[in-house]
Amino acid sequence: MGQEVHTEFYQPADFELFRQRLAIETQLLEQLITKGACSEHGPIAGFEIEAWLLGDDMRPAPCNASYLSSFNNPLASAELAKFNVEFNTPPIPLAGNALIQLNNGLLGTWQQAEQHARKMQLHLLMIGSLPTLRLDDLHLGNLSDMNRYRALNEQILKTRNRPIHLDIQGHEHLRVDHHDVMLEAAATSFQLHLQCPLSLAHFYYNASILASAPMVALCANAPFVFGKDLWHDSRIPIFEQAVGIGGLGGVAQGPLWRVGFGSDFARHSIFECFAENLAHFPIILPECFDTEPECFQYLRLHNGTIWRWNRPLIGFDDDGTPHIRIEQRTPSAGPTVIDAIANAAFFYGLCQNLCEELQTQQSPLLAFSQAKDNFYQAARYGLEAHIVWFDEQKQRLPSLLKNELLPRAALGLKSLHINQPDINLYLDIIRQRVVSLQNGSIWQRRFMQKYPGDFVALTRCYLDNQRRNRPVGEWEIP
Repeated sequence: MGQEVHTEFYQPADFELFRQRLAIETQLLEQLITKGACSEHGPIAGFEIEAWLLGDDMRPAPCNASYLSSFNNPLASAELAKFNVEFNTPPIPLAGNALIQLNNGLLGTWQQAEQHARKMQLHLLMIGSLPTLRLDDLHLGNLSDMNRYRALNEQILKTRNRPIHLDIQGHEHLRVDHHDVMLEAAATSFQLHLQCPLSLAHFYYNASILASAPMVALCANAPFVFGKDLWHDSRIPIFEQAVGIGGLGGVAQGPLWRVGFGSDFARHSIFECFAENLAHFPIILPECFDTEPECFQYLRLHNGTIWRWNRPLIGFDDDGTPHIRIEQRTPSAGPTVIDAIANAAFFYGLCQNLCEELQTQQSPLLAFSQAKDNFYQAARYGLEAHIVWFDEQKQRLPSLLKNELLPRAALGLKSLHINQPDINLYLDIIRQRVVSLQNGSIWQRRFMQKYPGDFVALTRCYLDNQRRNRPVGEWEIP
């Protein structure tokens, strides 16, 4: 989403040129995939994590431009709001000591970033939604100074032709009308990337969809928005409603949403997702590129404005061969570096195991409609959710995690030849979270039960725990 564009205003001719080039690149991708001419390298792992800049008052500090300029780290970049930043990690093969490498890489970058923030009298926080955020923080004066974000705001509002309406029914009810896309900045995430062999890409994509419900529940870390107690992971409805535009044919409100769970599994090829992008989603950033079709600049930019919770991406190997990555977008950011790596370990292991099983089946392990329902149940109720699994029986999610999904994740990591002590280390963190029934969201709610209404104290205590890098399953209420 962070790719910069050259202007914030476009003419009708820009849309027509973009549409033509997008069609050419989509056709070229279909040819390459049909010929098997994309990379067979993988699995290769990487991720992005979004974070908040705070002042000493634990309120958002809109100064990412000065922070990033002085930090001067190529792994750090701006997000939509001036109080948000993003950190990336270089991709590495998913084998051997990969989990420790990912941990050390993120921890090193995070510690440097946090130290730099403190030099600027700031604090850095990874959390799904900031408890101290107020609606009046989300105005265009706090929009990051990038053409991309201004253009995105312009095009989304033009498509909607009416204010953005947020309506979330959780423990409490939030109803808000807003006049720009800044509502999206209320949600920050941990986005996992998995480069996979082309021949297996649609299996990995489907496996990632199946893994979404347990992932969003385990990682839930966003119960409070504008002082309201909503879903266990309120990021999900926030982001869906903050963009809130659908597909072509003059139907701005659906039936396919730009932010959503998608329309189906990939039945035969990962190309089905890109064909759907071309056929069903209007262009909103018609940037002009002086590049050959083989660079896929138009296709990649268009794909970057369609935010499926599981999203296939096009990238390139070092030799220039195009590759497929699956992006799992469901986890909240935080609570700690070690929790994030444990979340990644669980996802990579479970996805690998499900992918292997899918290759042996003639039909999906679960109906797509049920996988979708599982996801929203898990986002709303977290570790308290009941979901339907492969035996078509409704199960308590903690029991399913303990009895089936954690063993599956362990088998998947073993299949990838991840070092056994690392498998034990990170999956034990997930296991502890399940046994204690405490993820970031539940800990926040337990804190608020003891200190009602004190969101500043909640954020300060959360920040202190985060700096200690103790798994959230061990956190106590002071």
